[in-house]
Amino acid sequence: MGRLLVAAVLATLLSTSMTGTAAADQPLRLYAAGSLKAALGDVAERYAQVYGQSVDTTFAPSGLLRQRIEAGEGAHVFASANLRHPKALDAAGRGGPVALFARNRLCALARGGLAVDTETLLDVMLDPAVRLGTSTPKADPSGDYAWELFAKAERLRGGAQAILEGKALQLTGGPDSAEAPQGRNLYGWVMESGQADLFLTYCTNAVLAQQEVPGLRIIALPALLAVGADYGLLVLDGAPEGAWRLAMYIPSPQGQEQLAGYGFESGALPAGD
Repeated sequence: MGRLLVAAVLATLLSTSMTGTAAADQPLRLYAAGSLKAALGDVAERYAQVYGQSVDTTFAPSGLLRQRIEAGEGAHVFASANLRHPKALDAAGRGGPVALFARNRLCALARGGLAVDTETLLDVMLDPAVRLGTSTPKADPSGDYAWELFAKAERLRGGAQAILEGKALQLTGGPDSAEAPQGRNLYGWVMESGQADLFLTYCTNAVLAQQEVPGLRIIALPALLAVGADYGLLVLDGAPEGAWRLAMYIPSPQGQEQLAGYGFESGALPAGD
């Protein structure tokens, strides 16, 4: 989970004067990437059962959460779908250090009836008749990872990057993006409502969408287009002592087991950020 985080936690817990701590009954505030909603929702619930301290969770695109924290919202722990956003808060002296706690991968989610597989995925994405959906770059790391895929496509086929960036429908993850109806999976709803023929999202999101809309198909990316996602967390300055315990619980064997149940990978080295 990152030796720097371990060292910081030990230093904090061994300190004889814990300033800014709160009573155990004060809820911890966990801000986390939308793609972590199901998994970290369960982790937070289990943490509360084990330690008797409730956790208030807020899930949204990581870039928008970072902006809210920078604007003064009182998060205690921030779990991002990339390392860049927590590193920026660390560099600004808002918290830290940053620890890698999980990895994800990008997949393509295809509507029923669309003729596509791993080998033909790039051709289908480039087809002018195929509506290609993505999340919103900069606001949501999922969109940034899609743009990373487009850059890889350029190395395989000249002109592909400009075509893909030009046709991509940024349907989710932005400040003005439409929200799914209450209780619906965002990506299942986007696809079922016919907003895209193919959507680039995290594999974990794709699995949840397919569970809700069984007619959807999950397409693995070919090796030369594969994109991995590194998830990072940090504790914000001024957070209560319990925030450090929560930050340690997420990468713990118990927390990692729950994350793995939703398809997240743990114990991986960074893929680069």
